[in-house]
Amino acid sequence: MAGLELLSDQGYRVDGRKAGELRKIQCRMGVFAQADGSAYIEQGNTKALAVVYGPHEIRGSRSKMLHDRAVVNCQYSMATFSTGERKRRPHGDRKSSEMTLHLKQTFEAAILTQLYPRSQIDIYVQILQADGGNYCTCVNAATLAVIDAGIPMRDYVCACSAGFIEDTPLADLSYVEEAAGGPQLALALLPKSDQIALLEMNSRLHEDHLERVMDAASKACKDVYAVLDQVVREHLQEVSTMLGDRGSV
Repeated sequence: MAGLELLSDQGYRVDGRKAGELRKIQCRMGVFAQADGSAYIEQGNTKALAVVYGPHEIRGSRSKMLHDRAVVNCQYSMATFSTGERKRRPHGDRKSSEMTLHLKQTFEAAILTQLYPRSQIDIYVQILQADGGNYCTCVNAATLAVIDAGIPMRDYVCACSAGFIEDTPLADLSYVEEAAGGPQLALALLPKSDQIALLEMNSRLHEDHLERVMDAASKACKDVYAVLDQVVREHLQEVSTMLGDRGSV
C-alpha cells in the first residue's frame, strides 16, 4: 500500500472523488414479495440486501420475550462470493457476530419497539459484494427494509464511514482506503435530531483531529439521508399509483 497515492496533490482520491464526496448510491425497496420489508442497495461497489420480518410472535424460547417492547433480532452475513477470497462461513465467525451485534444496537436505538410489546422484529442483512463500508451499507439497506415493512422509527438511520489520511478527513471509505490502515470510524446517525445510534473507531486518532473526522462522517450521513429519503418518496409514489390503478379497474 505504501506505493499507492490515496490523496493526490489536487485533492482527489484513488477513485476520482473529492475528500467529502460519497460513492454513487443506488437502491430499491420491495425487492422480495415474501418478506414484510426488503431493500437492495449499492454504495459504490459494495452491494447489500436486507429483509425484515415482523413484528410477529416470539419464536423459539419465550424466555427472551420483553413485556414492554419488541425484541430486535438481527443477522449479518457475507455471501461466499462477496470477496476475492471465497468465504467458508458466511456468518458465525467473529467479525459477523460483531456486525450482528452492532446492527442490533443500532436498530434498537431507532425502532419504536415500545409499540410492539411481547413480539419480535427480524432483520437479516447480507453483503453480496464487499468493497469497503460493509457495516454502513448494511445499516442503510436495513433502514429502507424497515420502512418498507411499515415499522415506525424515530428517524431514518443513516450510516457512513470516515477516515483520516494525509491530514485530511475522507468520507465513505472504499476497500483500498480501509486497507491502508489509517484511523477510521463508522457512524450511524439519526439525521434530524443529530443523535448517534452507533459510533465505532477501529484505530487510534489524536483528539485534535477527531472533531473534523466526526464532522465529515456526520455530513456524509446527511448526504446519505437525502438519497434514501428520495428513494422512499419515489417508492411510495409508485405503490400509490399501483394501488390507484387497481382501484380503478
